[in-house]
Amino acid sequence: MSTSLPMFPLNAVIFPGVSVPLTVFEDRYRALVHHLLRVEDPTQRLFGSVGIREGYEVGDHGSQSLFRIGCRVQLTEVEPHPDGTFSIVAVGLDRIQLERLDTTGTFPVGQVVDRPETGGPVPADLVQHARDIFTAYRAALAEIRADPYTGDLPKDPSYLSWTLAACAPLPLHDRQALLEAEDAEHRLRMVTDLLRSELRAMNVLPSLPATDVARTRWSPN
Repeated sequence: MSTSLPMFPLNAVIFPGVSVPLTVFEDRYRALVHHLLRVEDPTQRLFGSVGIREGYEVGDHGSQSLFRIGCRVQLTEVEPHPDGTFSIVAVGLDRIQLERLDTTGTFPVGQVVDRPETGGPVPADLVQHARDIFTAYRAALAEIRADPYTGDLPKDPSYLSWTLAACAPLPLHDRQALLEAEDAEHRLRMVTDLLRSELRAMNVLPSLPATDVARTRWSPN
């Protein structure tokens, strides 16, 4: 059964269990924050986020095409500014599927259904391999820029998969594919392969992570 949920489409992917800082400055999303702040129970200050497949977060036309699989998100911190904008922190809770989006009100509202994970226990050797690959990636990256993750990695395979997906420096379509993976085992295999590709690229061009290499135009001149 579908439920109504305020929506905040982004040019980014939010993963369950991961906190993200956001700057809210457009009128419709400022209205969304005001709406959430009127909810007395802080645990019920919920909204949904889906990635923008085509278009922009801001502007008169805004997002033109959205991914359907996204994340239910809880507003956890709000800092209002004198100009009416907000700095907020939100944490991803669980996956949702957007069925319909209504943009006629003061902020977007979606009809969403839950999209729970499937799958069973994750092989222990796969969990350890994923941890090892990410540790190697962090070590290689430490010589170039700040560590993408601080603290100990989660032991739970599902939360580990979400953490690695969030920390890996991947383009939007890869991050969306990780969000859409139906279980932790599949996601861990995907993110391990993607991080292994990053490491290979960094060994060839150690001054740039692979995503930076991909964004750099090459010229023979």
